[in-house]
Amino acid sequence: MLRTSYGRVALLLSGLLVCPGVVTGQLISLKTVPVAAGDQFLIFPSENLAMGGVSIALDDRLLDPYLNPARGAHVRESQVFSTPTFYSVSNSAGSAWTLPVGTAFQSRGWFGGIFAALQNLKRGEELFAPVPFGFPGAEALSSRSATNKYANILFGKTLESELSIGFSAFLAELGGLDGTEHLFATASGIEQRGDIVDLRMGLSKEFPGDRTLEAVVLHNRFSMTHDVMFFDWFVVDTLNWIWEPQMRVEVNQDHSRTWGAHVAYDQPVGPDGWRVGGLFTANRKDHPKIPNYEIMNIPKDPGHSNAFNVGLGVAKVTERTRFGFDFVFEPATSETWAEAEGPIPTIGGDTIPDGKKTVENSFEFSNAFVNMGVTHDAGPVALQLGLRVSAYDFHLDQWNHVLESSRRQDEDWMEWVPSWGVSVRLADLELRYAGRVTTGTGRPGVALTAVAEGRALDAAAANDVLLAPSGPLTLQDATVMTHQLSVLIPIR
Repeated sequence: MLRTSYGRVALLLSGLLVCPGVVTGQLISLKTVPVAAGDQFLIFPSENLAMGGVSIALDDRLLDPYLNPARGAHVRESQVFSTPTFYSVSNSAGSAWTLPVGTAFQSRGWFGGIFAALQNLKRGEELFAPVPFGFPGAEALSSRSATNKYANILFGKTLESELSIGFSAFLAELGGLDGTEHLFATASGIEQRGDIVDLRMGLSKEFPGDRTLEAVVLHNRFSMTHDVMFFDWFVVDTLNWIWEPQMRVEVNQDHSRTWGAHVAYDQPVGPDGWRVGGLFTANRKDHPKIPNYEIMNIPKDPGHSNAFNVGLGVAKVTERTRFGFDFVFEPATSETWAEAEGPIPTIGGDTIPDGKKTVENSFEFSNAFVNMGVTHDAGPVALQLGLRVSAYDFHLDQWNHVLESSRRQDEDWMEWVPSWGVSVRLADLELRYAGRVTTGTGRPGVALTAVAEGRALDAAAANDVLLAPSGPLTLQDATVMTHQLSVLIPIR
């Protein structure tokens, strides 16, 4: 169960909101806040999405090429497709429409694909602190929506001995990240801009006996800027206690660089359609810039992370039924810190020089994930059911060199994602629908109190003295409902 307290410091690592939504993806997402970030990056088609996303011992012919470009060699036939996706967060806390289109082709051992998507991201209602009445030129929210653009290109070649090699590049131009605004709880508005570059090289080797070995290396660069607007109140007439607001804009940079490697293997077991598989993934993440999230209140702290996952999968494929089960264990460590912006006196009378560490955070993660799902064919119609369960658990050791104190903190929570779907195969068309609902997450914030309002009068002091958030932390439960429709047309 998630525990909150006034003295808690919560960290949202870079990359939290750019998880592709697949547990066994080659990018490992770390988070210490159960924020309901929505399914913003669930933009690619998937055959197993409604089966809980199982993938270790069960192929996903639609999604696999985007995780490992060498798997584009497994595309059965050239095709064009579109995957409109919609999700909404409960309590009118945000939604998004995404319209992707793409094509996949193969010819004489060559294969490839082009993919593009436009997305309209709508922020929730009443997200930010109210703007002072009558403040000239001010609005409660600078923008109610954002436009995001995505593109992916992949190509490869099948060589001799059933060895395939592939390359891919994924690019995103972002006007907004869903859920980020809730980490600036007392802000009056936020403007965002940024981009993602993800480069991958993959190998896939087919061995006799229907055995498969694959490997991926990747580099991911995530860059985001958050212009966060606040209104600070100042006393202009102490005799009559007349207050006047003043706008303040904080520019927060969010940068991360990830290098990753991934290997996976699967093979049949026995004559009855059973398969087993395993995977190992390693990510090295550098965080040169982490935003000064209000929920954290530690300014401009860099850091680095090492994350791994080890997974085991079991599947059974018969003429009319496909079943899969995945278990993934994900250990990780992360070191972050805050650096002094000028000399800072400590409570013991010493001085921390400019650029030296004022706070050090050491995280240890031990996350675990279970995916399971089944598909049953009834002629041209197939029905799907699935479940994904995510257990997040981390331990924090923190050293505050300004207050000359240390503390420990443990947090854990679980997220449940039941899913369902149906597909219809016609002679010249394939239609797929997948739906899922994510529970166990929420929209974190900071409660406004009289104490918080008093501290807001001196924003500079709040940045110099590392205090707890500007009020008691809150977590409003939220669910994310997602619908995805896929239309696939073969090219013959």
